[in-house]
Amino acid sequence: MEAREPEPFPIFDSFDVDLLVKVLSHTAFSPFFTFFIPVFYYFQGARWSSPVLVLSAGYYVAVSAFWFLKWYSQLYRNQGSLFFGHRPLDWHEQIVVITGGSSGIGELIANTLAVRNVTVVVLDINPIVTENYNICYYKCDVSKWEEVEAISRQIVEELGHPTILVNNAGVVQGKRLLDLTPEDIQQTFGVNTLAHFWALKAFLPEMIKQNAGHIVNVASVAGYVGMAQMTDYCASKAALISLHESLRYELDHQYRAPGVRTTLLVAGHVFTRLFSTVRLSQSWLYRFFVPSVPPVDVAKAVIAALDDQHSRVLYLPFYAHFVPFLQLCPSFVRDFAQWLSGCDYAMEEFVKVSGRRADEGPVPDIAVRNKDA
Repeated sequence: MEAREPEPFPIFDSFDVDLLVKVLSHTAFSPFFTFFIPVFYYFQGARWSSPVLVLSAGYYVAVSAFWFLKWYSQLYRNQGSLFFGHRPLDWHEQIVVITGGSSGIGELIANTLAVRNVTVVVLDINPIVTENYNICYYKCDVSKWEEVEAISRQIVEELGHPTILVNNAGVVQGKRLLDLTPEDIQQTFGVNTLAHFWALKAFLPEMIKQNAGHIVNVASVAGYVGMAQMTDYCASKAALISLHESLRYELDHQYRAPGVRTTLLVAGHVFTRLFSTVRLSQSWLYRFFVPSVPPVDVAKAVIAALDDQHSRVLYLPFYAHFVPFLQLCPSFVRDFAQWLSGCDYAMEEFVKVSGRRADEGPVPDIAVRNKDA
């Protein structure tokens, strides 16, 4: 008899470190909230020299300094003004291109933007299923420059020059290094890395000319760390992260187009079809510190970044902020993080269900049953 998963508890099932951090950021780590702590002690009769008043005031200053530096760093990166904000983004004038937009995060972003009456262009080998009239689908294998170049010309002729590009297309093989075929490796880097180059080469020139636009590159925490059965995927995402960083400095110092914004999304496990057959730990420790991310949260974060018109790096969920620093940690700390995530064993029963090539055949029935279970 198969062991049944425990029934989810309605309150604690969604309680994780991300929720805790969100609450604390609006209370114990909020400048507005902490301002009233020394004020409370003062009106309770505490003297200015009393330790409780000095410590609470110092804590308020430290919290305020943290948020100020965070805000000023973003302002500096985006050539902002201390006194004047930018004009709100007029979504009706935007033409958004989304690669791999027929499923997963890309599909959710496409349909969400379409509700705002935005002209959305989806590039994918499979058509998007939608009822939104303002989503235009173009069949395109984004891993091939010839197809991207031809389709980009067609888009410009029929719709105009895109103003926002979301490089979302991705594929994963889930095999050990020696089990990867040349076709597997070519597909992984073609979709996860080269497709970003081709889309940028096709749509970036007009953005540079106008000194306006927004590029969103969808990366992964796998681009910062290694994982078993993910050698090709991790390497392709690491290349994408380096591409994003280099592009930012080229736009600022070579093309003189700082108005073209760039956003990098570094996400952990997301509940999409791409990783639907991954085996995740069910322990409370894992689910608290390493939660999976609903696609809607990712879509909301990306659209909010587009709305803000700021270049930034989005880390989802909270633990993703610390992943880039793991390589600087002692080996036992790194190994503990690897053990806690369970990433070296998560792909043991993985079956590729998204992005299958003709030579791979249909999805095995057992994978479909396990996914639907």
